[in-house]
Amino acid sequence: MKITILGLSITSSWGNGHATTYRALMRELTARGHDVTFLERDVPWYADNRDLPNPPYGRTALYYGLDDLVARFSPVIAAADMVIVGSYVPDGIAVGDFVLRTAQGVTAFYDIDTPVTLARLSRGDYQYLHPRQIPLYDLYLSFTGGPTLRTIEEDWGSPSAHALYCSFDPALYFPEPAPEQWLMGYIGTWSADRQPAVEQLLCEPAKRMPQSRFVVAGPLYPPEIEWPRNVERLQHLAPGQHRAFYNSQRVTLNVTRADMVRAGYSPSVRLFEAAACGTPVISDHWDGIEDFFKPGKEILIAHSTEDALRYLAFAPGDLARVGAAARARARRCHTAASRAEQLEFLAVQSARATSVRGA
Repeated sequence: MKITILGLSITSSWGNGHATTYRALMRELTARGHDVTFLERDVPWYADNRDLPNPPYGRTALYYGLDDLVARFSPVIAAADMVIVGSYVPDGIAVGDFVLRTAQGVTAFYDIDTPVTLARLSRGDYQYLHPRQIPLYDLYLSFTGGPTLRTIEEDWGSPSAHALYCSFDPALYFPEPAPEQWLMGYIGTWSADRQPAVEQLLCEPAKRMPQSRFVVAGPLYPPEIEWPRNVERLQHLAPGQHRAFYNSQRVTLNVTRADMVRAGYSPSVRLFEAAACGTPVISDHWDGIEDFFKPGKEILIAHSTEDALRYLAFAPGDLARVGAAARARARRCHTAASRAEQLEFLAVQSARATSVRGA
């Protein structure tokens, strides 16, 4: 198939979790023999922080605004068997309108931020998707599963909503012998709604364990945050550094955005990456987490500082067994190859349904 993706970014992972998802998906789609083109809006904040300026799979092209997109890439979009528009694409509503009137194949909206998107739509905040567009896309692909999919169909009019969760690339994420630098680490862009859990599940344990080392990695943290002395701060880590980061800590922390917690069934890509490295994960709780990893065996659920401290006191061998079980589950269920295969199936299924409707 010819597949065209218009996404937030594939060339830069700075301050976003979209790039790693698109990279893994595009790599696996091309490995399956598909002709894939990724179109990215050239914006200054990504231009200055490109950690993969020329992805080595498919074709990536930058455009400089809607007029440039229309002028240069209309034939690409018209010729594609499937066109995907992602969440948070600049001028996403106008881009979506252009795709919907130009594409001849299956059209899909890929929502990597589903709970945030639906909350915005409910407030009348139409930044990158308008409600009138949802019934027009053949598919609504969502990072969030569970009851949210029914909401997208019944309340917002999507003809076909499916979960297409984030994933990991086994070629990039795996256990690797490394000296333990930190007892616990966390990686994530700063957000106000996640910070209380970071304070509760990492900073408070750090204060009570002053002889142990902790680390928080990610950009945009306000300078006024007072980190405990034994919490190291790292700025943006490119995806190529993530494996070493996970393999250098005994336990890693997963914290979920508030909108994702409310929606449930919203795993983070960091959750799969850490598991793939065999690093045991302490996570906050959200509905549906047991669909991805079994609590107590493959993941450790913390509701409080005391929970986190209890897990950090586990014997290294017990923690290692949790990490190994999570790795086995991740390799079995959550690889980028499995997501690419799922997307291929949905595209074919949707094309058949469209053909039947048009007959």
